[in-house]
Amino acid sequence: MANKLLVSVVAVLCAALLAVGCSRKEQPQGQKRIAVVVSTLNNPWFVVLKDAAKTCAEELGYRADVFDSQNSPSVEAGHFDTIIDGRYAAILFNPTDAEGSIASVKRAKDAGIPTFCMDREISAGDVAVSQIISDNFSGCVALGEYFVGRVGDKGTYVELLGLLGDNNTRNRSDGFHSVVDNYPGLRMVAQQSADFDRTKAMEVMESILQAHPNINAVFCGNDAMAMGAYRALIAAGKEKKVMVFGFDGANDVINEIRAGTIAATGMQFPKTMARMAAEYADQYLKGKKDLPQKVPVAVELVTAENIDKYIAYGRSQ
Repeated sequence: MANKLLVSVVAVLCAALLAVGCSRKEQPQGQKRIAVVVSTLNNPWFVVLKDAAKTCAEELGYRADVFDSQNSPSVEAGHFDTIIDGRYAAILFNPTDAEGSIASVKRAKDAGIPTFCMDREISAGDVAVSQIISDNFSGCVALGEYFVGRVGDKGTYVELLGLLGDNNTRNRSDGFHSVVDNYPGLRMVAQQSADFDRTKAMEVMESILQAHPNINAVFCGNDAMAMGAYRALIAAGKEKKVMVFGFDGANDVINEIRAGTIAATGMQFPKTMARMAAEYADQYLKGKKDLPQKVPVAVELVTAENIDKYIAYGRSQ
């Protein structure tokens, strides 16, 4: 009951944030700077996250500077050096690695710079002020249930994992398997990482299809990999025989679901997470210290049956 109440509260908060954005300007912050550190800008999903975080921080009166970590913990650590030396007021952070990013956040904390994680979390509860993340596990429970409903209780499937050092990868996979593993007739014939990358997913899927040409479905840990897998299926002439399931709510997958070529995705809300992180940073810098350490944002199942309710990375209304 407590978890359901928390999700309901977050859903209401998300709706409010989406409605009003970050337009409060009563107390301009002058030259105070907020750093927006994003794991990669080589994925449209993270570009949306970055844009929303930067826009909100600026609307709140801060100067916002963007740092692209290029999916590299070492590049990310260098960004934190720059941010600490530059005495930024706060960091809106999308980590590259749940464990590897902890040290950088701790260095920032020791330097008096608060960090607010968005979308991805770090595996420590005492270094970032707050972590606003999708409820990946529950979202993939819903995807798993829909997967079984579409594929049936017998068949073979492939799973494409994201970055192995990212907690989102584990939580999505765990949520999916908490459902699908209850059906012994559904057999996973391959499970490989494609690093959340479209091109790599296509290459991995092409290789898997050579060994397992007669699979029924592929579950992908994000939509970029879903699109890569789908392109591999087209190249093999199997796009009408293999169902593809993704996670994110990206524009191209939304269009494919509408066209009936991809089965489903889990809709995340990157604009909501970014806005909440910026709002929390602003509140913290203005003296509010009792912010929640972790905030789960509900994920919604998107299928052909409800596609008209959604656009890329959010609801249509």
